[in-house]
Amino acid sequence: MKFDQTFTFGTATSSYQIEGAHNEGGRTPSIWDMFCDIPGKVYKQHNGDVACDHYHRFEEDIQHIKRLGVDTYRFSIAWPRIFPEKGKYNQEGMDFYKKLAAKLQEEGIKPAVTLYHWDLPMWAHEEGGWVNRESVEWFMDYARACFAELDAVVDSWITHNEPWCAGFLGYHQGVHAPGHTNLDEAVKAVHHMLLSHGKAVELLKKEFKSQTDIGITLNLSPVYPNTDSVNDLLAANNADGYSNRWFLDPVFKGEYPKDMMNLFSKYVHTYDFIKEGDMELISTECDFFGINYYSRGIVEFSAANDFMHKGAFSDYEKTGMGWDIAPNEFKDLIRRLRQVYTDLPIYITENGAAYDDVLENGRVHDHERVNYLNLHLQAVSDLNEEGMNIQGYYLWSLMDNFEWSFGYDKRFGILYIDFDTQERIWKDSAFRYAEVIRDHKKKHGLHTNAEEVAQ
Repeated sequence: MKFDQTFTFGTATSSYQIEGAHNEGGRTPSIWDMFCDIPGKVYKQHNGDVACDHYHRFEEDIQHIKRLGVDTYRFSIAWPRIFPEKGKYNQEGMDFYKKLAAKLQEEGIKPAVTLYHWDLPMWAHEEGGWVNRESVEWFMDYARACFAELDAVVDSWITHNEPWCAGFLGYHQGVHAPGHTNLDEAVKAVHHMLLSHGKAVELLKKEFKSQTDIGITLNLSPVYPNTDSVNDLLAANNADGYSNRWFLDPVFKGEYPKDMMNLFSKYVHTYDFIKEGDMELISTECDFFGINYYSRGIVEFSAANDFMHKGAFSDYEKTGMGWDIAPNEFKDLIRRLRQVYTDLPIYITENGAAYDDVLENGRVHDHERVNYLNLHLQAVSDLNEEGMNIQGYYLWSLMDNFEWSFGYDKRFGILYIDFDTQERIWKDSAFRYAEVIRDHKKKHGLHTNAEEVAQ
């Protein structure tokens, strides 16, 4: 695999999944704290109260990041640390992120910061959450505080992480916080998230006149029909509309896909929440486009489903999440984005896999994850050979963490976390990633801290 000299390697986490310290430093509950307390919503009623205790161990964690040799580390800010109450700013909460970003910079690691990775403050939820258009202004207050305090030490900003998950899994399917099952709410929530994205980009560029790059991260999954039948082709179109186009079209074309508006209209009785000027704001030009890629989708027709599709059988090898390992379909996705949507620089802001890791004699031999990593890094290399302009790759995740509704049952990390002792243990995949980075930097004559691979 080949990467040019400017290619950036990174790893990623998010606040609720790793920080812990749920009631320290002035933080108040988020919707995930609330959701975890509802019996049956999260595996074994796990929660993020302690998680990886990163809030107290961030300096140790930064040393692991440094040893990996990555150029950049992507983390998210917990909104309830910054505004624990409506209109009440908490300097102590901000100071944690200032220390974190400053320490990363000191070690030569560029901070890439996500403003929203799903932990909406409970006070905002109690006033309607993202369904309430006022959420856009609450988010702007939050973004303004973050830009004012952190822009000088941040290398790049991401407004939102995976609004599909926050919007559709949270408000339509009910499997993520806040656990609602209402498509009308979900479509409004997504609209307000996307609107707050556009307004935050405009704020950073116009009001702050910042040179820092800013973008959005969408989770995208190329969808394929099970057969070439008319029915399955229709199913694939609708699944693609629900998962991909509902987000890509507004961000890059300034419009929602009409076929999906029609399909949703059984539940969304009016689209009058889309105000004049909204779509122009949503499609405000960014500096880059972030993509989280894990798997592909394969669907077949189902008359019983509102959107006429359901998952189809696949004989592909699977990760521990039951997701198809599909590096070639990843290439299809990127080519389609280039053809139909954007020429912005692309960053793969998440890519990785969960497996049932076993700690034996102080080591984790996660050869399946190593293979997954190799396949997807090779795909990025191949795509860049085609001129697809992928400028960076963030491996998900730095460490095992709270995996949302799966609790601590699913491990995505390249560092194994013993949740009883909080010990961090390098898996084979961490050594492999460090090796890739070290070889890349040696080839280009760049300084590296990447660890020599332990045999």
